[in-house]
Amino acid sequence: MEQFTTVEGLKAGLASRRGSSVGFVPTMGALHEGHVSLVKRARAENDTVVVSVFVNPTQFNDKEDLRNYPRTPEADLEVLRAAGADVVFMPSVEEVYPEPDMRVFDFGMLDKVMEGATRPGHFNGVAQVVSRLFEFVKPDRAYFGEKDFQQIAVIKALVKQLGLNLAIVECPIVREADGLALSSRNRLLTPQHRAAAPAIHTALQEGAAQAGRRSVADVCGAVTARIEAEPLLKVIYFKLVDEDTLAEVSDWNGTGHVRGCVAVQAGDIRLIDNMRFL
Repeated sequence: MEQFTTVEGLKAGLASRRGSSVGFVPTMGALHEGHVSLVKRARAENDTVVVSVFVNPTQFNDKEDLRNYPRTPEADLEVLRAAGADVVFMPSVEEVYPEPDMRVFDFGMLDKVMEGATRPGHFNGVAQVVSRLFEFVKPDRAYFGEKDFQQIAVIKALVKQLGLNLAIVECPIVREADGLALSSRNRLLTPQHRAAAPAIHTALQEGAAQAGRRSVADVCGAVTARIEAEPLLKVIYFKLVDEDTLAEVSDWNGTGHVRGCVAVQAGDIRLIDNMRFL
């Protein structure tokens, strides 16, 4: 496994592999089995697997959140070696942003609802870093976990806007045995909040079982109430949206699939999850 910290080094390292298919997994480190599943999928579908480990400052609208985001570079390298990565890119902020990135992207409503509404500027920062990483790596396929469902929609729109010949591969959410979606932030939960957090998945399951049988408003209310029955959890939002447009649905009679998307405050930690409802 090759490691690079500079764009120049990465490009030189990849130059010798040109002609082979390249799968790319962008991460912010603090790797877990969810990330491993992305790397293994990329390994099965490509000749070369590239993984980036970079905590991108431009997608954090909370400086405290950026400061506290877990960083485990040595452990990450061991995880990636075992998972079968060929190339790891671990740059500094200055390497990715030698000058401030002033680009502003327009994704219509995709980046203005849910996470976009509650974390202003977040998806513009995601677009800034992902577009740069795509430029550095020039992959054939890029792999993203469905836990960040809205992010995938934004990145697909980004690829279309930039006219990139690149497939975005969506990979299923990986969960703990008790249902909690794997996240690098989980390790920051207190034991008490970690014990309460599986209620998020339980509420989504119960809500999905009611889809089409109760009104959208009733299901939304039931999911929120089920999560907040845990005193340590507070729902930031729960939305039932069209999977393609992310437009909020008001009934079950549309032609597209409906997905329930939720963000929950668990003490100091923000958790997100989602599930197909219909």
